[in-house]
Amino acid sequence: MSIKAAVQAIRTIVFYVVFLGQTVILAILAGTVGVIAGRTPFGWAIARFWCWSNIQYLRIIAGMGTAVDGAEHIPPGGCIIASKHQSDWDIFAIFPHTGRPAYIAKKELMRIPFFGWAAHSLDCIEIDRRKGAQAIPNMIAQARDAIDRGCRIVIYPEGTRKPVLGAPDYRQGIVRLYTELNVPVVPVALNSGLFWGRNSLVIWPGTARGRFLPAIEPGLDAETFMQRLKDAIEPESTRLTLEAIDQGIGRPLDDALRARADAARNTANH
Repeated sequence: MSIKAAVQAIRTIVFYVVFLGQTVILAILAGTVGVIAGRTPFGWAIARFWCWSNIQYLRIIAGMGTAVDGAEHIPPGGCIIASKHQSDWDIFAIFPHTGRPAYIAKKELMRIPFFGWAAHSLDCIEIDRRKGAQAIPNMIAQARDAIDRGCRIVIYPEGTRKPVLGAPDYRQGIVRLYTELNVPVVPVALNSGLFWGRNSLVIWPGTARGRFLPAIEPGLDAETFMQRLKDAIEPESTRLTLEAIDQGIGRPLDDALRARADAARNTANH
């Protein structure tokens, strides 16, 4: 490991100590209040602080900046925000622009003491991924209730964090939400995995970028909608990623990422 990488690894460890320590404390506070009083302004204030402070810690401690644009594409009223997912950064970065978000979260997270209680008090929607398609009706029912409360649904259509420039793997949950809720869908492209990858032991310096894209109107058939969603998110995420690489990033490119980047350039040029 180079000296530069070793220094960045130490910065990453310091960030995780601060991030996890604060998360535990805030989860206990928000979870306790959530169990006693349900959804409260206090709980939302804690959530906003958690997201804002983590973005600051990433910048100050690890050197990972944040830039998000396109929020003007989020329509008023109920909608679904469908984001590429490469990093925990995606949660922090999207949150401030979503009004009252209802994140779709896996059941395992919702069962963590205090953290899960806090998530329930913040309109999070639980899904049991082990049930596969059988879990979708319950997810839709929760999402409909959240829309009725004035929330915007936030979902990661691929279901989990994906590697940078990896092959897309969109699930049917987003299609069912779109067809059942009959609201616009706002795609979100990003390149956060370049700096904070899903299996990376190091958070690398640089500016992660996210972009809200023009909303997809309700009423399309399932196949057309899915293609529109992919055609919005994937090329723009690739563009943001290649732009960052071309401008120079602190992260060294391993052979696999370099090969994916070269393949993406070749595809874009044809």
